[in-house]
Amino acid sequence: MGCNRNCGLITGAVIGAAVALFGGILMPVGDMLIEKTIKKESVLEEGTIAFKNWVKAGANVYRQFWIFDVQNPDEVAVNSSKIKVKQRGPYTYRVRYLAKDIITQDSKTHTVSFLRPKGAIFEPSLSVGTENDTFTVLNLAVAATPHLYPSTFVQIILNVFIKNSNSFMFQKRTLKELLWGYKDPFLSSVPYSIPTTVGVFYPYNNTADGVYKIFSGKDDISKVARIDTYKGYILHLIPCHCSFLSVFRSFYAVFGAEINLKGIPVYRFVLPSRIFASPLQNPDNHCFCTEKIISKDCTLYGVLDISKCKEGKPVYISLPHFLHASPEIAEPIEGLSPNEEEHSTYLDVEPITGFTLQFAQRMQINILVKPAKNIVALKGLKHNYLVPILWLNETATIGDEKAEMFRNQVTGKINLLGLVEMTLMSVGAVMFIAFTISYCACRLKNRLN
Repeated sequence: MGCNRNCGLITGAVIGAAVALFGGILMPVGDMLIEKTIKKESVLEEGTIAFKNWVKAGANVYRQFWIFDVQNPDEVAVNSSKIKVKQRGPYTYRVRYLAKDIITQDSKTHTVSFLRPKGAIFEPSLSVGTENDTFTVLNLAVAATPHLYPSTFVQIILNVFIKNSNSFMFQKRTLKELLWGYKDPFLSSVPYSIPTTVGVFYPYNNTADGVYKIFSGKDDISKVARIDTYKGYILHLIPCHCSFLSVFRSFYAVFGAEINLKGIPVYRFVLPSRIFASPLQNPDNHCFCTEKIISKDCTLYGVLDISKCKEGKPVYISLPHFLHASPEIAEPIEGLSPNEEEHSTYLDVEPITGFTLQFAQRMQINILVKPAKNIVALKGLKHNYLVPILWLNETATIGDEKAEMFRNQVTGKINLLGLVEMTLMSVGAVMFIAFTISYCACRLKNRLN
């Protein structure tokens, strides 16, 4: 009888130890299986979840615009006063709704080549007004003239056309004209064959951005979706003047916080202020300091000069409201109020799969305006202005339906596996301890008897 009881207790302890051991083994094995499945579905090739959502965005992507409406155009042009601006927006468009085109996969190099068609659809329900809302903004063609034509003789000639077309430093334009293009009266009056359509994003609709070649991740999942070449240029060899893509080649994000997005734990990564630092602080930005006077020997920070990417047009980009910029840059502008929450860029990444479930890319477009004594519209200026035109927020968030699917198929199963692992280890450990103690107590009792 005693033997049977002891054997039963020993058996129970062994079973408990085996259950706990199985739970312990299940942890690395389960993690390995999950990792293998995730890697398989993250590769950009036909049939994977990642490929399906990459070809055409799985969530609606919106681009919101806020326009800086100038309140005192005459005071600025005549007296070189501070520019008073009033932010108006958001005006929202749906973008990235077109599927990627001419997709070619190369199994030897594990790359995917494609074109990214551009399109924008106005969303009235997500906007404060219509595309016909009018704003007082900088005259893009007039402001660019001294930069594109530094010759005194040429400026004198062009000044005649500027005056005859009744063009001034500032102009009134609708939202649609400002963003997507309009026939400029000054340029249209010049009797030479030059482009006459002007717009911040002209041309855009019915155009394509590419050709891109990116890594599929088949041979190395850490390289998935990383750009290999753009328009034939190897990414790390792109010269400063080659493409607007060079603006983003050194951009990176750093960990900010862990947050909960629709029941899914995600890591938030943010764009550090170093991205817009001066070349003295961040040597990677040497491409974006093309002159020494306005930039004060490249010591100013917070803006990047992309004029070489824009055929010499004096375009500068920054964070909205000159967030993290040198104080002297925003000093001639009234009406700005930068803050981290509204104006910073971030992306929320699910740490297990590496999928981006939410992002907000924010950027401001500015035009450098400088005095020009040979151009009537600009001769009243006494100093340079970095004039903010607009800022934008391109954003997307995983939808409720897909968030639920993600919770059920990914985080839910992972949490369930974790619960099973912990339960097996806990139950096994309790069984082992309980049966071992009982066995020892039984042995002690038999000795006493």
